[in-house]
Amino acid sequence: MSESDAQPQSSLNEMPEEEVIQKADSVALRQRLLVLMFLGDIFAAYLGMTMGFWLRFHTPLLDVGATVSGTITFRSYQPILLLGVIFLIAAFFQQKLYNWKYLLRPRKLLPMTFKAIVFWFVIYLCTSVVLKFEPQISRIFMACSFVSVTLTVGIWKWFFTRSVRTTGVAKTLSQKVMFVGWNQESAELADSIYGDESHPYSVLGWVDTSTADVNTQTAPAIYGRLGDLGELERVIDSESPDILIIADLNLDRKSIARIAKVCEVHYVQLKVLPSMFQIFVSGLRLETISSKPLLGIEEMAIQQISGLFLKRSLDVLGALFGLIVSSPVFLVCYLLIKKEDPGPVIFSQERIGRNHLPFKIYKIRSMKLGSDKQDHMNQSTLREDPRVLKIGKFIRAWNIDELPQFWNVLKGDMSLVGPRPERTHFVNRLSSEIDYYNNRHIVKPGITGWAQIHGLRGDTDLSERIRYDVYYIENWSLWLDIYCLVMTFLARKNAY
Repeated sequence: MSESDAQPQSSLNEMPEEEVIQKADSVALRQRLLVLMFLGDIFAAYLGMTMGFWLRFHTPLLDVGATVSGTITFRSYQPILLLGVIFLIAAFFQQKLYNWKYLLRPRKLLPMTFKAIVFWFVIYLCTSVVLKFEPQISRIFMACSFVSVTLTVGIWKWFFTRSVRTTGVAKTLSQKVMFVGWNQESAELADSIYGDESHPYSVLGWVDTSTADVNTQTAPAIYGRLGDLGELERVIDSESPDILIIADLNLDRKSIARIAKVCEVHYVQLKVLPSMFQIFVSGLRLETISSKPLLGIEEMAIQQISGLFLKRSLDVLGALFGLIVSSPVFLVCYLLIKKEDPGPVIFSQERIGRNHLPFKIYKIRSMKLGSDKQDHMNQSTLREDPRVLKIGKFIRAWNIDELPQFWNVLKGDMSLVGPRPERTHFVNRLSSEIDYYNNRHIVKPGITGWAQIHGLRGDTDLSERIRYDVYYIENWSLWLDIYCLVMTFLARKNAY
């Protein structure tokens, strides 16, 4: 027997023991951390409910509202507190907060936690109305508990996720991604992962298939070419990826079957980057017609009747509230603008709205009179634009110039949140220059939007702005609208 015959051969039926242990340890660590977060949530929720009890019955709030009948003790209130904790944990499960990815992403975890707490408060309140408890559940106690639970749970989750991120645990938790093939879609995904230090994934590199549409020589060196497709098993053995993403869909069926088999043996998750569906990917659904499977885009939440009703209800209530509250602000702006540059304070422009239909948008004038005649020169207002009034800089930074658009919302031309509407001549030009630009017109334009709260306003990358608009459309929810409205006042990057 030759020396080569005596050497152990790599086989699709074998997986290195070290790799098995490493993957098992990573999974076990995620599970332990989620259990720890779960137990911490229980304690933080109970502490918050206890604080709510103390505020209601052991502070001057005792004399507020309905007279407390009988003697209420902390012990007698224990069933009510425990019920509240159970409901809150159930709300966390309902919102799917116990996902290991959130351990590294507090910016996503905290808003979703608040959403779950609001949901809990509504359910808890309804339960107190329908069911009779002894002692009765005090409404003021519930209001106090909402505030205190939000604080205790929020502080706990912030502390916990920060501890995870600032220790070596974060590197172990992060899942390693490897691409098969390289193209524009894989480059965009890799860039989004690489540019986010708290991302739950990290990019190892890519395996060259020699059939990709995009020249792989243009791939940045930071991602690294790990080898050829024929060396896939060796690469997986050496790099130990958690996820393998097929980006090159020009591969033949035999090659894809081989890749799937290698991933199965090495316990690597196999995913496909659907480059033919470059938009509305979250709307992809598998259906059958005459027993044949078809992959396609289904009707999105923002287009469904229930979604349209919820969004319109928020728009009407928000617009009415906005018009009432903003009236004093508008009066002050009116006087200041008249003083600095006499002329009309409100101006209108033609913009393109839903279904590509034109409408008149209303704004508070923040520029010198006649500046609109130069609008065709630039798609967006430039930084330090000489046309902007002194008071106009403040108005634009705080989105005050958009206040009259509450009237557009009431009329039904706009929504509170959505892609920003553009002028007709720019729409005609940009729709031929930027892929998927017109897809933003399947929904009503908004006063603010997902792109705007991420700083994509003014003289910024239009292609990136469209990508954020599409993300909003395909991921719309009522809570996403509320989040955008709140962040509009907190995120004012590139507001000029």
